[in-house]
Amino acid sequence: MKKIGFLTSGGDCQSLNATMRGVAKTLYQTYPDVEIYGILEGYKGLIYGNYRKMQPSDFSGILTEGGTIIGTSRQPFKKMREPDANGLDKVEAMKSNYKKWGFDCLVILGGNGTHKTANLLSEEGCNVVTLPKTIDNDIWGTDITFGFQSAVNIATNAIDCIHTTAASHSRVFIVEVMGHKVGWLTLHAGIAGGADIILLPEIPYDINSVVEALDKRTKEGKKFSILAVAEGAISKEDAVLSKKELKAKRKANPYPSISYQIGKEIEEKTGQEVRITVPGHMQRGGEPCPYDRVISSRLGAAAARLIIKEKYGYMVGFKNGEIVPVPLAEVAGKLKMVDPDSSIIKEAKGLGICFGD
Repeated sequence: MKKIGFLTSGGDCQSLNATMRGVAKTLYQTYPDVEIYGILEGYKGLIYGNYRKMQPSDFSGILTEGGTIIGTSRQPFKKMREPDANGLDKVEAMKSNYKKWGFDCLVILGGNGTHKTANLLSEEGCNVVTLPKTIDNDIWGTDITFGFQSAVNIATNAIDCIHTTAASHSRVFIVEVMGHKVGWLTLHAGIAGGADIILLPEIPYDINSVVEALDKRTKEGKKFSILAVAEGAISKEDAVLSKKELKAKRKANPYPSISYQIGKEIEEKTGQEVRITVPGHMQRGGEPCPYDRVISSRLGAAAARLIIKEKYGYMVGFKNGEIVPVPLAEVAGKLKMVDPDSSIIKEAKGLGICFGD
C-alpha cells in the first residue's frame, strides 16, 4: 500500500483540482488501496501538521471546479530557513511530518517559489513529484503551465468587452493584466484581444514611443486604442535603476499601479481621455477551460506513473506536445521569460502591435 500526500501552494488557479483528480484517478486504478492525504493550506499544513485523509469520492465532480479543495497559502521560499515566531524550524518540521505520516511521496502543485521549496525537500530526502501550476506560464522546463490558458481566456474576454465601449466613446483604454515579472499572459491576451499596444516586463517601454503609436492611429482615422499592460511593465528610465532605487521610487509613486501612471502620461501628452480596467483576481478564478482540463488530466496521470515507477525528484512538464519528466534541480529558481527577440514578438510587431520599445 502506498501513502501519498497532495499539497497545493502559492496562488490558486483554475485547474488545480483537475490536476489532482488526474493523479488520484490514475493511482486508484493501479493501487485500489492507495491512501491519499490532502495537506491543508499548502506548506503551512506540512509545517504545522494539518492534513486529512481523502476518499475517492473527493475527486469526483472536481474536473470543472476552480480553486483547490485542500486550500493553499503563500510561504515565501526565502523565509523557509527562518524560524517562525515561536522558534520552530520550518524545514525540520516539514521533514518530521513527512516521516511521521509515513508518506511514500509528496505531490506538490505550484509555481516558482513552490518549486524552490519542493526541491529543498527533495534534497533533504523526501520523495517529491511536482506539477507546474501558474497563470503566468513562467516555469522553466515546460512549454505550458496549467491555469495559463484559462487566464488567457478571461483576460482576452476583458479586452474584447472593452472594444465596444472604447469604440463608442473614442477613448484610449488600458487593460492591466496579471504578471509581475513575466509577460506571457499579457502577450497572449493582447494578441488574442486585438490590443494595439502591449507592454511587458521583459521589454522596457518609452512613453514617447507609446504616444507616437497612439498619434499614428489617430492620424489614420482610428478613434480609439487599447493597451494591454502587464502589472510589472517597466519604463526604460526605471529599468536601469538598482533594486533599491526602484523600490524607493515605487514606494513614493502616487499611482495605485503602473497602468494609472501610463494613463496619466498619455492624457498629458495627447489630450485623449484614458480609462483603466483591472480584471485582477478574476483572471485566476472560475472554471478551467477545456484545454486546461485536458493538459491537467495528462499531467496528473503522468505524475502518477512516476510515483508508480518510484521515480522521484521530478517535475512533470509539457514539451513539444509530449509529457516529460524534468529534474527538479533544473527547474528550481529559474524563470521562463518572454524573449524580446522571439518569433512571437516579431510576428506581433509584423501585425502592427507596438511594444513601446
